[in-house]
Amino acid sequence: MRKTIFALSLLGSVIIHAQEKPGNKVKEKEIEGVTITKTKKAVEQKADRTIFDFSEQPQLNNGNVLEGIKKLPGLVSTDIAGMMYQGKILDVYLNGRPLNITSNELNSFLEGMPANSVDRIEVITQPGAEFPATSGGAIMNIITNKNANKYLTATYSGNYSFTDYDKYRSRTSHSLNLNARNKLFGWQLNVGQNYRESMLNTDQDNLLLSNTSRTGRGYFAKSGLTFDLGQDRLLLNYDIYHNNNDNSTLSNGLADVPDKKNNTFREARFDASDAAHTNNVRQEAVVTYQKRFDDKSQKLDFQFGYTRSDNKFSQDNFFQQGTYTDLNEHFFNPGTQDVLNNKSTMRIANFKVDYAQPLKILDGGKVSTGGLYERQDFDTESKGFTNLEYQRQTASMYLEFQAKLKKFDFILGSRAENYDISGVTRVIDSTGSVVQKDLIPFNKFKLFPNASIQYNLMNQVYVAANYNKKISLPSISALNPNNTTFQGPNTQITGNPNLQPTIFDNYELKVSAFDYAFIGYSVSSAKNQVAQIIRKDGKNLYNEQINISDMKIHNFNIGLPVPFMIFSKPISEIMKFNFNPDKINFMYLYAGYQKHDIDNLNNKGFWIFNVMTQLILPKDIKLTANYSYLTPKAGYFYFTAEKPFNNSFDLTLTKKFLDNRLTVSVFANDIFNGQVMQVRSNPPSGESVYLRNKYDSRNFGLSINYKIPTKNKLAKEDPNILNSTKKDDNGGIMQQPGQ
Repeated sequence: MRKTIFALSLLGSVIIHAQEKPGNKVKEKEIEGVTITKTKKAVEQKADRTIFDFSEQPQLNNGNVLEGIKKLPGLVSTDIAGMMYQGKILDVYLNGRPLNITSNELNSFLEGMPANSVDRIEVITQPGAEFPATSGGAIMNIITNKNANKYLTATYSGNYSFTDYDKYRSRTSHSLNLNARNKLFGWQLNVGQNYRESMLNTDQDNLLLSNTSRTGRGYFAKSGLTFDLGQDRLLLNYDIYHNNNDNSTLSNGLADVPDKKNNTFREARFDASDAAHTNNVRQEAVVTYQKRFDDKSQKLDFQFGYTRSDNKFSQDNFFQQGTYTDLNEHFFNPGTQDVLNNKSTMRIANFKVDYAQPLKILDGGKVSTGGLYERQDFDTESKGFTNLEYQRQTASMYLEFQAKLKKFDFILGSRAENYDISGVTRVIDSTGSVVQKDLIPFNKFKLFPNASIQYNLMNQVYVAANYNKKISLPSISALNPNNTTFQGPNTQITGNPNLQPTIFDNYELKVSAFDYAFIGYSVSSAKNQVAQIIRKDGKNLYNEQINISDMKIHNFNIGLPVPFMIFSKPISEIMKFNFNPDKINFMYLYAGYQKHDIDNLNNKGFWIFNVMTQLILPKDIKLTANYSYLTPKAGYFYFTAEKPFNNSFDLTLTKKFLDNRLTVSVFANDIFNGQVMQVRSNPPSGESVYLRNKYDSRNFGLSINYKIPTKNKLAKEDPNILNSTKKDDNGGIMQQPGQ
């Protein structure tokens, strides 16, 4: 027992010691028929971020992106309050640029992306001055880029799974990555699709019970060209994402139903049938010029980007029938087309410049500076009537210094941002007249400082303290005044165009060892935090967005890898062992405690637990088991969980064939069907509301990844060119090392 405790205390020195070399890419060279492969790290802990590899972890990439994200230790994803990582609210990026959507729209977008198209996910818990101050608490950057190669190479990934909750429903995904280079330029094309059938059962305070059959279709194409101009490079990228979803809903409950004979409303028990359709197209184009110098640490980047997202949502009612409760009188309404018919268009254009060079500060350092100008326009329509026109202009500059002194690393920086936010809302009043109101303007210039200090106890073991001030602008999905999800006869879901930005003060203290082992504490203090509330008025439920004047989120977390050999080998022998994470049996333990401190609300804290175990079976078959659990009876913003948000047990069996070119996995997710969201709301005023959502989260399936052989056996690795932007020296979220 003493040996075990001592081994655990030295965990950081024990696990994955062979991964000391920097970098996290798979590199292959063929020398006289011998292939040398560098294994990616499953998890990397860095001073300002945590990096999760998706490409080599079948337990993460066997479904859609949202399913993989929910398995990450320390991450909480809910329908009611978006995503948080270790107590920090996440701003979700895709290949270095913000998606600017949250909640249901974000979930739908991520469900439409196959997880096998993702290379890695970086969660940047301490964004420095080089990142936009609008990153808020933290950034989750989903990187779909692959490495480009000289000569033609190709990789295919496919997946099939099914659910069995009340009937079999199928899900498939496919992606193909092609890349090559010639004397003039390099090119890359990544295409894929995702088809999924699913179910959602909902109980909203016994006023509305519904069953929804959902069919989702997602498609994407990512293309890139790179031209070498001496030491410099010109990158051209165009991406398109398309989601096309259909929902069919049967519902029943208690509501005030219109009586067409008497032209009034009467209380009734009802049954209804509705169908909804969502169509979203997101397009992005980026031009990047990278100026390089003889000193590789000096660089100058120019980038222009344009993003357009068009979203359409419609709902038709086929019939509504039931009984008026006052006289027990039956009724039947034949249905109404265009119960909802909403559209929105988002357009974002930006130009930014980044420059960095070494600078003699103490024992060494560098300086980084740059600027950004961005313009965003967001318009919404309801049945052809434009009811919101929103504009935002942001101009910013930053300056950041990095320095070293013996075992200390220092970062000190600040970002200056100027905001000009305006717009108008329009409604049609009872007389048929259009009433127009100006949005509450936000015209401010603010400074956002950041500072960090890190003490390196030994190689790959450090203590870090961080502080930064950030701002979070309300996402377009929170601003949208129109409903973009199912609406029943007694439920309404709306955004709030007058939401104000949130100001964050983020503090963190963290001890990390050898990428996997860490312990940390952080607190995020927010003013005007955007939050969702659900309130009840009679027999009607309203889902709305509000600002919380003051809020603090406290978070304690710890991660601990446990190689099973500590039970059979002495510590002296383990310390000499050359580990390969693909070849050893180990368990990774994560625990986090989080408390949401809101004025006039007595929220209890909750624990997050995650256990991941890897076992190497005969014939080099790898078994991966993952269990996630979040304790109930705790406060999550304005909601109290009656059952755990996370309660899932997953199994994956993986085997590699054909000199590791073919990877085959069979998997079972949420085997015990424990995933359910059951909460009771705690609105600032009014009575609480009971909510329950149950998805058919249990699924079983097969996935494959095949590196298609070509005649170009000497293909060499070249820098990634899909949506590459700014390089970051710590495994940056934008661009790969060597670009």
